[in-house]
Amino acid sequence: MSKQKEPLVDPVMLFRFSVPCLKSPRKWAPDGVKLPPKFQVPAFGELGGRLSYADFRIAYSEAGLFVDVSVRGKKESLWCRENRIEDSDGVLVWIDTRDTHTIHRASRFCHQFMFLPQGAGRGFEQPLAKMVEINRAREQPVVVSAEQLSVVSRVTADGYRMSAFIAADCLTGFDVTDHPRLGFNYAVIDRELGWQTFSLGREYPIREDPSLWGTLELQK
Repeated sequence: MSKQKEPLVDPVMLFRFSVPCLKSPRKWAPDGVKLPPKFQVPAFGELGGRLSYADFRIAYSEAGLFVDVSVRGKKESLWCRENRIEDSDGVLVWIDTRDTHTIHRASRFCHQFMFLPQGAGRGFEQPLAKMVEINRAREQPVVVSAEQLSVVSRVTADGYRMSAFIAADCLTGFDVTDHPRLGFNYAVIDRELGWQTFSLGREYPIREDPSLWGTLELQK
């Protein structure tokens, strides 16, 4: 039996994905925000044979963006460290408040946020949220401290559920009326399970090239 050849072109490269982002009346609470299934975002990376093991949901309001992520199927313990955030298990979210797909270097409207279900505090048991600079960016957005971001998590026997809130004042240029389309990408990162991505995988420069991101359409 002949071995099946890998496609010469990654099928995900043939599309630019745009998905609806529904408005939520919810407000951030001490235990976070739990979004129902209608807020789920697909993992189009599956089209390129990439893993899909997490449930990623996102919603918006004039106050900002809500993220709700569940990971299941783990057999190994989480590995998260505040001092090695980019090597940790967690979730990356990229937002471009101008939805510009014609630039390869990030503008001041482009943001990269990292959320960890553990890794902070004594014993590394507390969740962590941080805005991370985008490599090779032409400009950086307004600096956001970790204290301005909100995150809660609950670790389970085979994964975790994590909820996060990115306030509007943490997003340079965020305006749901005049700019209802956001450049968007996400990656759920796990040392055991690998990367689950919105579209293209980490073999592409998705962490620094906004032209490779998709679009969130804010639904009124």
